[in-house]
Amino acid sequence: MVTINTEELSAAQLQNYMQYAIAPRPICFATTIDAAGNINLSPFSFFNMFSTNPPMVIFSPARRVRDNTTKHTLENILEVKECVVNIVNYAMVQQTSLASTEYAKGINEFEKAGFTMQPSILVTPPRVAEAPVQMECVVKEVIHLGDGPGAGNLVLAEVKLIHIKEEILDEEGKIDQAKIDLVARLGGDWYCRVTPESLFKVAKPLTTLGIGVDALPRAVRESYVLSGNDLGKLGNIEVLPDAEAVEQLRFDPAVKDIMDATIGDANNRQRELHELAKMLLAENRVEEALKVVLLES
Repeated sequence: MVTINTEELSAAQLQNYMQYAIAPRPICFATTIDAAGNINLSPFSFFNMFSTNPPMVIFSPARRVRDNTTKHTLENILEVKECVVNIVNYAMVQQTSLASTEYAKGINEFEKAGFTMQPSILVTPPRVAEAPVQMECVVKEVIHLGDGPGAGNLVLAEVKLIHIKEEILDEEGKIDQAKIDLVARLGGDWYCRVTPESLFKVAKPLTTLGIGVDALPRAVRESYVLSGNDLGKLGNIEVLPDAEAVEQLRFDPAVKDIMDATIGDANNRQRELHELAKMLLAENRVEEALKVVLLES
């Protein structure tokens, strides 16, 4: 493993390492306005939600690494403490990137990028009509993290209104993760797209108390077949099955075939059982998989 002292890197080098490693990052497509009424539209991937009560999002228009100048978004927010956070999906990602061009102050990125300005209800900056979700926000605070190249400026924005396109909602009126078609920033010119094929679920242990990986037999923890993700699933089970339930599994046809084919061959038996468990885990049959690995452990 390579160890790097951040104090020995230039701002550009450090930014490269961090942006490639800390990813994917959601994109805040921020609309702001200055005191003279000049509108600015710019994307920022230093962005996330940090509170739901109050509903707060934070994004950071950092100082430019190249010449240490500040961005129009930051300058506007310091004059008019309002913004709209527009969420970016795949259908608008190329135009969003175009809007990041460093046009002169007073140039409207809505026009340059071909987006439609939609009036907001509570705040002055307009919304991006094409965005699947638009959040009208009041800026509560701006925290300056430094005055050198790459220094961030944390914009703490309280969400007052959320506008959501109906076509991305499910039957219950909630956002359908597969329909919104989100994109996110990676390092350099790289992006990623959240497609139905790339989605998967991980059971959250919010109301349960998993037994933990340390409660699994040593032969399971040190398996050459099971991955860390496999062990994580097994460790999320709340209670180890009793011996009778484990023994009952010997009558399962797949298990019986393995047992019959590996009589007197303990190593191959354990490997084949772990391979069967891995297949079951891939199908989210976690309790069954746990019984399988416990058979010969």
